[in-house]
Amino acid sequence: MKVLIVGAGPAGSTAAYYLAQAGISVTVLEKTSFPREKVCGDGLTPRAVREIQKLGLPHPEADGWRRNKGLRLIAGGRTVELPWPEVSDFPQYGLIRTRIGFDEELARHAQSAGAVVLERHSVTEALRSEDGRVTGVRAALLDEAGRKTGQTRDFSADIVLAADGNSTRTAVSLGLHKRDDRPLGVAVRTYFTSPRHDDDWMEGWLELPGRDGKLLPGYGWVFGVGDGTSNVGLGILNSSKEFGKLDYKQVLREWTAGMPSEWGFTPDNQVGEIRGAALPMGFNRTPHYSPGLMLLGDAGGMVSPFNGEGISYAMESARFAAEFVIDGDARQRAGAWAASPGAADAHFARYADHVRGQWGSHFTLGRAFAALIGKPAVMKLALRTGMPIPVLMRFVVRLLANLTDPAAKGFEDRVIRVLEMLVPATSNQALSKADSSSPSSTNPAVSATRVRVKP
Repeated sequence: MKVLIVGAGPAGSTAAYYLAQAGISVTVLEKTSFPREKVCGDGLTPRAVREIQKLGLPHPEADGWRRNKGLRLIAGGRTVELPWPEVSDFPQYGLIRTRIGFDEELARHAQSAGAVVLERHSVTEALRSEDGRVTGVRAALLDEAGRKTGQTRDFSADIVLAADGNSTRTAVSLGLHKRDDRPLGVAVRTYFTSPRHDDDWMEGWLELPGRDGKLLPGYGWVFGVGDGTSNVGLGILNSSKEFGKLDYKQVLREWTAGMPSEWGFTPDNQVGEIRGAALPMGFNRTPHYSPGLMLLGDAGGMVSPFNGEGISYAMESARFAAEFVIDGDARQRAGAWAASPGAADAHFARYADHVRGQWGSHFTLGRAFAALIGKPAVMKLALRTGMPIPVLMRFVVRLLANLTDPAAKGFEDRVIRVLEMLVPATSNQALSKADSSSPSSTNPAVSATRVRVKP
């Protein structure tokens, strides 16, 4: 079986590693060249660390992988430090790793397993057969400066994995657009030279005080990178009435201007510009499987509405996709599909069912959470009630970070299982009339398809 992967980010490179390790012919098309920067908080929860461990990717601190103990949450004049929970299925540490290093290491790890990674190949569209099945992609070739050379190249494959992020030209070329009935976030971040660069905690600000003391919309973070800089950023959901109406970079400037001067979050200490990106949440592009095509990670809107985390879900979806492809390859070699033309698609369609089974209910809860915290009065009441109760906050962290053990009999795990059983799993199939007319968890005044964040 021949596989094409579009995008060499966490999803694409993870899938490529597993496929190449299994002896499957796999080619990855990456539009940029390494090393390259990506807008991200650079924070990896234990859920993402587990995927790194499964890949066998070394992550020593000496090579820029900084371990952290847990979350430090700040709101309502209170600070609560919550260590990562002890869960049998997850490591008890998180990581901070800049994407400029993380993504390249993942891509080289895939290459070491035998994957072919072609840089400066910008995929413009998917190619289809007469019956509509995806059979490959077309890529524009770029020069070393990232400019189009005017040349294109077509690639064919038995199956294509779209891992080309929120803007996924592969999926869009097939008419798979973002869904307005799902949450969308925007994140902006920059780096500052700061004495806080070696902080052992991932710090989250659930209330953002501005320069004048008034609260700003959204949530913020301060993550120590360990190289002399801190990654400082903020996110805002489209359940907020301010979404789409603000200069997010200015909001970040106002927030950091109100911070203690000794932290060094000043224009003089800023390293690089403020950059932004969209956070596609709650399966906001579907279906996750079309004949010949799987959507992975951000391309399928697999960012958690709870906390904006996307890397762990990108890597997990890649692992799931690889498992279905590897199994499919074995079935094809054994001739199991010879007498049934639709058997291959029926098999690969189970990938979408599996993804929905893994996170669908969690994302449904997250969509409700996103809608609630977009209301300032509700958010303020929740923080005033929850922050003074460490036991409750520990539960909240486990829920938000999706760090539960399905087999465990502990109280927190049982409560989360019950909550997820009480709600329907978010659909990741094609958008139906019922979906398009259902109550949206987003702000109806702001269409997710019209939001743009300039680099």
